[in-house]
Amino acid sequence: MKKMTKFALTSLAAGVAFAALTSTAQAQEQWTMTTTWPENLDLIKIDQHWAELVNQLAGDEVQINFRAGGTLMPGTEVFDATETGAIQASGDWPGYWAGLNPAFSPLATTTSLFNGVDYLNWIQQWGGFELYQEIYGQYNMVYLPYGITNNESGFMGRTPIESLADLEGKRLRLSGRDQGRVLEELGGSQVTLAGGEVYQAIERGVIDAGEFSTPGVDFKAGFAEVADYWATPGWHQSASVFGVMINKDSWDALSEETQAKLRTAAEATMAWSLSWSERESTDATRKFIDAGVTINQFSEEDLARIQEITNDVIVRGACEHPDHAKVYHSMITYLEDYAAWRDITAPFNMSRTIDNLPSLEEIEACL
Repeated sequence: MKKMTKFALTSLAAGVAFAALTSTAQAQEQWTMTTTWPENLDLIKIDQHWAELVNQLAGDEVQINFRAGGTLMPGTEVFDATETGAIQASGDWPGYWAGLNPAFSPLATTTSLFNGVDYLNWIQQWGGFELYQEIYGQYNMVYLPYGITNNESGFMGRTPIESLADLEGKRLRLSGRDQGRVLEELGGSQVTLAGGEVYQAIERGVIDAGEFSTPGVDFKAGFAEVADYWATPGWHQSASVFGVMINKDSWDALSEETQAKLRTAAEATMAWSLSWSERESTDATRKFIDAGVTINQFSEEDLARIQEITNDVIVRGACEHPDHAKVYHSMITYLEDYAAWRDITAPFNMSRTIDNLPSLEEIEACL
């Protein structure tokens, strides 16, 4: 009997030791994560917020070693590095990959369509999250949207832009495939530059005006030092989404509980990012004004014209690729569905009331 008891206790001790070893091994798992943003661009704070929160919530299972953009590889290479598993995760703005699949463009931002709350609603309740998984899943990745910023600043430079007529012949730094097409219809030409190059391009007159992000980000990037004029609102990017690309094999190696913690951290970061960005934009707007920057606003007539061109660009682009059509179809379906409640609560609602949307029927014909 004593021998049996001793055996049982020995087995129990071995089981406890094995469990401890398993737990220790899990705690020792390390992820390397980088981002498209260098240290001097404030958008990196969204990536850092998520990584820090994950380490707090799931530190026993996975630790994220976060590296600023450009310290491991150029920002343009993070997509391939994550897809192949060279690194486990990287923060991004989906629009940078529109050359691979145009559906990445609306997953990142829209021209004259969604605002920040629309993206939040769509991602969490109207099927948007699943579309991110579908598109990024084609490249061996899981995607967690974890950042939303509202309307971007607009165009800043040394040449005044007071109306759409002033865009004729202008060279403007602009991100996004669809955004560039709308600008071309308005008579301007799109110049593609990395965010860190916009300051010098304005300063040296390489571009007539440029945009990068929200007023908070743009002010910290030094735009008030080189820009005399600011054309607003930033119709070209009515809101933007940021997130983390995660190698699918690395994701699958995590327990379901750990995966849930990473998703929880993403949702918390998303809410934080929107309010953080709006506070930063508010403070920075005052700083731009104090610095003597002249603000010009496009008229309602100009914005209505932009909406017309945008609708046409969306429909034409949707017919070029079924994934592009699928994402926009989902977005416009959301806007039409949400309108039943949104419009009767105007102006005390959380979303923009739009009377003129892209044709859902024409997009459906392209699916």
